[in-house]
Amino acid sequence: MPLNLPPVTRNLLIANVVVFLLQLLTHDSTSLALTQYLALWPMGPSPYADIQGFEPWQLITYAFMHGGVTHILFNMIALYMFGGVIERTFGARNFVIYYFVCAIVAAVAQLIVVQWFTHGFYPTLGASGAVFGLLLAFGMLYPHEKVMLMFLPVPMPAWLFVIGYALVELVMGVTGTQAGVAHFAHLGGMVGGYVLIQYWRGRLPVKPKGRLLR
Repeated sequence: MPLNLPPVTRNLLIANVVVFLLQLLTHDSTSLALTQYLALWPMGPSPYADIQGFEPWQLITYAFMHGGVTHILFNMIALYMFGGVIERTFGARNFVIYYFVCAIVAAVAQLIVVQWFTHGFYPTLGASGAVFGLLLAFGMLYPHEKVMLMFLPVPMPAWLFVIGYALVELVMGVTGTQAGVAHFAHLGGMVGGYVLIQYWRGRLPVKPKGRLLR
């Protein structure tokens, strides 16, 4: 595990914790206001008089809010484990771009699923989409590094871990397992990360100015 985190990863950890503490410490009315304006709400008219619904800034702000201690704990552990490695590989500027592209694509995937399939009206919040993008990047860039789940302490290659995790998320999303978990947002974060890495590698029809990754 990294001991000295690079600046962007460290600041993302701090920002997530500060926002979560603000959620915990504010009064109920303020906390509701935070959820109302900063969480990701479905597109279209709101059925609730006191909730405005979707706003463009929610594509980013939702990724700094969390639904409970367990939610933020697992996300921050993953950010701590993988963020520093990926930031050092990409550089600070590209890491920021990558992190928020994953978060935004995850949000768009969630909006599409809610709009066309589940038809519910509930908020989505959490850094999970961006974190799954970091996991995807680690699996692509360091495929033979050994990783393991905390509840399944069996080392496995990163590429196998990432593919297995993605398949589990897909199955749970399709079957509706673990209601309340945005499985397709997690997969969206992975898809966004994959496309951006392939773009930086020059493997898409649209090419970057010079190959940024091998």
